[in-house]
Amino acid sequence: YMTPEFRNALYRWEFEDSEEDPVTSIPYQLQRLFVLLQTSKKRAIETTDVTRSFGWDSSEAWQQHDVQELCRVMFDALEQKWKQTEQADLINQLYQGKLKDYVRCLECGYESWRIDTYLDIPLVIRPYGANQAFASVEEALHAFIQPEILDGANQYFCERCKKKCDARKGLRFLHFPYLLTLQLKRFDFDYTTMHRIKLNDRMTFPEELDMGSFIDIEDEKSPQTESCTDSGAENEGSCHSDQMSNDFSNDDGIDEGICLENNSAAERISKVVSEKNSLLYELFSVMVHSGSAAGGHYYACIKSFSDDQWYSFNDQHVSKITHEDIKKTYGGSSGSRGYYSSAFASSTNAYMLIYRLKDTTRNAKFLEVNEYPEHIKRLVEKEKELEEQEKRQREIERNTCKIKLFCMHPVKQIMMENKLEVHKDKTLKEAVELAYKIMDLEEAVPLNCCRLVKYDEFHDYLERSYEGEDDTAMGILLGGVKSTYMFDLLLETRQPDQSFQCYKPGEVMVKVHVVDLKQDTVAPPISVRAYLNQTVTEFKYLISKAVHLPAETMRVVLERCYNDLRLLNVANKTLKAEGFFRSNKVFIESSDSQDRQLPFTDSQLWKLLDRHANTIRLYVSLPEQSPGLLFRRTMFQKASGDSGNLDANCEAGKGFLPNTKSVEAILEESTEKLKTLSLQQQQQEGDNGDSSRSTEASDFENIESPSNEADSSASTENQELENQIQVSDTDNFQSEERSDSDLNNDRSTSSVDSDILSSSHSSDTLCNVDNAAISLANGLDSHSITSSRRSKANEGKKETWDTAEEDSGTDSEYDESGKSRAEAQFMYFKAEPYIAEEGSGEGQKWLLIHVDKRITLSAFKQLLEPFVGVPSSQFKVFRIYASSQEFESVRLNETLSSFSDDNKITIRFGRALKKGEYRVKVYQLLVNDPEPCKFVIDSVFAKGMTVRQSKEELLPQLREQCGLNLTVDRFRLRKKTWKNPGTVFLDYHVYEEDINISSNWEVFLEILEEAEKMKSMSQLAVLSRRWRPSDMKLDPFQEVVLENSSVDELKEKLSAISGIVSENIEFAKGRGTFPCEISILEIHQDLDWNPKVSTLNVWPLYICDDGAVIFYRDKTEEMVELTEEQRNELMKKESSRLQKTGHRVTYSPRKEKALKIYLDGAPNKDLTQD
Repeated sequence: YMTPEFRNALYRWEFEDSEEDPVTSIPYQLQRLFVLLQTSKKRAIETTDVTRSFGWDSSEAWQQHDVQELCRVMFDALEQKWKQTEQADLINQLYQGKLKDYVRCLECGYESWRIDTYLDIPLVIRPYGANQAFASVEEALHAFIQPEILDGANQYFCERCKKKCDARKGLRFLHFPYLLTLQLKRFDFDYTTMHRIKLNDRMTFPEELDMGSFIDIEDEKSPQTESCTDSGAENEGSCHSDQMSNDFSNDDGIDEGICLENNSAAERISKVVSEKNSLLYELFSVMVHSGSAAGGHYYACIKSFSDDQWYSFNDQHVSKITHEDIKKTYGGSSGSRGYYSSAFASSTNAYMLIYRLKDTTRNAKFLEVNEYPEHIKRLVEKEKELEEQEKRQREIERNTCKIKLFCMHPVKQIMMENKLEVHKDKTLKEAVELAYKIMDLEEAVPLNCCRLVKYDEFHDYLERSYEGEDDTAMGILLGGVKSTYMFDLLLETRQPDQSFQCYKPGEVMVKVHVVDLKQDTVAPPISVRAYLNQTVTEFKYLISKAVHLPAETMRVVLERCYNDLRLLNVANKTLKAEGFFRSNKVFIESSDSQDRQLPFTDSQLWKLLDRHANTIRLYVSLPEQSPGLLFRRTMFQKASGDSGNLDANCEAGKGFLPNTKSVEAILEESTEKLKTLSLQQQQQEGDNGDSSRSTEASDFENIESPSNEADSSASTENQELENQIQVSDTDNFQSEERSDSDLNNDRSTSSVDSDILSSSHSSDTLCNVDNAAISLANGLDSHSITSSRRSKANEGKKETWDTAEEDSGTDSEYDESGKSRAEAQFMYFKAEPYIAEEGSGEGQKWLLIHVDKRITLSAFKQLLEPFVGVPSSQFKVFRIYASSQEFESVRLNETLSSFSDDNKITIRFGRALKKGEYRVKVYQLLVNDPEPCKFVIDSVFAKGMTVRQSKEELLPQLREQCGLNLTVDRFRLRKKTWKNPGTVFLDYHVYEEDINISSNWEVFLEILEEAEKMKSMSQLAVLSRRWRPSDMKLDPFQEVVLENSSVDELKEKLSAISGIVSENIEFAKGRGTFPCEISILEIHQDLDWNPKVSTLNVWPLYICDDGAVIFYRDKTEEMVELTEEQRNELMKKESSRLQKTGHRVTYSPRKEKALKIYLDGAPNKDLTQD
């Protein structure tokens, strides 16, 4: 922008709308930016449009880039955009110079050379290996063209001498650009610390730089060619690289001219002399880096050619500076130049310098506004209009009230939320019309049936209505224009035959729920407004008018917070004294029943309200496959006591296989059970001394168990089966896992067929104890299976309960004595078929369940048994989160208190864990396969089980599920750490004693080709692999078992399996994860061969556990020599092989992201590339 020649040339370019999108046009966006910088009255101008034209997103725009790199890449992009225009060669005319890269034979004087172009000259701050930096730019420039001698091993092959000779190699400047850019290489790499560092050394630079000393006319006397070649490094692939050769008899020190024309030698020399005398440059821009090698900030010090004043351009701040400020950018740091002072020490110094040639015939001035081309004048007017429009919009924004708007849709009955933006001078009537349109109520309710009221969404409280203020400005009603409001607005609606209620400040909102004890229901709320200074008696009469119930028999219960119910029984107490606030919830009941005489915590009203407060709604997905086969398997296993003899017991089990029934049949039977339960409850409550039944028997067990008559009428066959499954403790029968006799009478008749939950079944097929409809608080009028018997409060106190027992380790459905832990203390359960939304799985069966969240997971699973069709121990519960992640719920003694309304649950078949059991994932270890780690099966290991016992448990699973016919001695188990094989588990090892085991544990299964060699923990098993350099290949893995972990023993064992003399064996430890893949092109040099150690368990090997990978080779075997073609072919094969296995061919640290400017908008991101 501060370069007159560049800015003026950019202004002369005209953008064509028809040819290109202005958003992606880099020259156009630069042109707009320059015009705004010159004409706008804003304090700063955004550069977002320019970076967007680069194809950058917001993250790329904020990445720190190198200044010199940005200039180069932007210039390349401009050249591409300016093709076929007058500005096509602008960058070259302003910034491009030429130099000669030459090599001269010192014996015959023959010279080979190439002409390169450059846009900037990189100057070294401190030469490699030197401790002293260059003091000035001039010194660094001389070092830049200082030739080097090629001698010794670096001799040059002379085409004339036909042999290798000493030679001089160097650079000579041919032509300097109009705008000379010097890059000071402040950043370097410290090979001692292996870190990138910043060189803060002092380097001076003059305000006027004479480049004539770097040009010598003698070189112009030599014959030249018309064509010159651009550097491959500068413009790779864009030009040919013909090398030119000349015979020079003169000695060294010959420099060259600056121009290559088709003129005679005399004319060229004359022109060079003239230009040499006028190569005086003046400094006008200093790019400064403030920071360290780890990061920092760029800004610029620029001299204005208009007033010769220096300015600092630092982001949005532009300020005048002096020559002393420029000198401060020379750099220079005190103290040592160690890692910490160079890598992290912040400093401010010059990074790039730009000089302009002093030439009165070429030096331009900035175009003034009145000198603009016509298209720039149109652009200026366009930008002014946009700026005025933005100004008007900001003025509107400053006068616009923005507030949250809510509305309960009169048809859909859902609360809608939006934002109301209304000018402060708009009237309330106009605001209602605007809100009416925003909420899209045209087809739902007439406009005259709507009004805006002051609303508190957090407390769901209507603060006041605005009667008679239709013509009042919104700014007055809302208290002015504010960034945030402490209240909201509600668009209230009414029916045409109704009238709006007046809401006065100071009133409180009360949501009243009517409770019907006979129907066991809680009605949806109605709103009543009261005053805090009203008494309880006055409040009852107020409610009585609203609900048309007698106030004399009315009981009012206030829910102050969750699970805090307060009976309002003091007639003269005010609502404020009772704890009423802005928004309140009360329950009222007016039946003249005996329940009124009971203590509140013992009353049916309290129990119903307590159940209402703790009921949650869950969506349960049932298994898609029919559970019949799995259920029969479970029954047979119990009957036989041996899972291995399943087929032998099929016939014996036929007599008690479960029969499938419909939902109607299941629920009809459940209704009869619940009636029986109700009678039992009345008997228990009437006779506390009755010891014929345990007082601790759960509601759930009474629901699920058949009646006593059914128990006594069980067949003899079923009683025998009950004895077979060892359910002998009759006192604990109802808390034990159900016997097969019960399953025959109860659970088997409740098995769910694959189509019983189809959409053809409606909730009307479900019924409760009294065959009466139950309406939940959420308004669902469906029938339900319910039981709500509550344990009586001790001594009239509020009931308390344990949410979880002390738990150490894995939860189980059973305690150590085998007793069930599902107490089902809080019993409310309602299930009905549910049609899930699309995309939830075709043919998937769903249940909509309302359940008391205080029951344990164990009790909840048992309640699901009739619908799943198998015992609770044979299925698992998975909770689905918003991110579609699934987690298994395994803590059976914990309640459902962590669940909330509308949570989704998936049921899957699979045996639930008992106490001390762990689910284990078994992977097969295939050391010589491309995929050495392959998942096999899930299994269950138990605390106290030996490794041999777990192997015996695995045998039938491996045979049935994987087709592996093995014996116990044909395979081993070993530790798995991610993909790495570890400790070999011996048969006598005991889980939790010798081997630590945890939930979701993983283990390797390895099939043995010969008898197990590992007999003791003192042995060490390593995996060896021979490297054959003469064949360029690796042999398969072979296991080596060592007794004492010594290097000598390792070499002896390797010698025995390979035939190599132990003295000639060299070995190295593999790197990375198993199988420690490495390219065969790198293995011979890159591994640390033959470490100087005597044992394997010391540095640098640290091989202390089984499974380490050892590569070995014969040191007398020579490496095969590959041709270039063979090497390339092998490299391709290795790259392909290692990419398939997920390994890289070579290791390299993460590279810095290259700076790119995309000429056609945003890039097409390829997810397959790094």
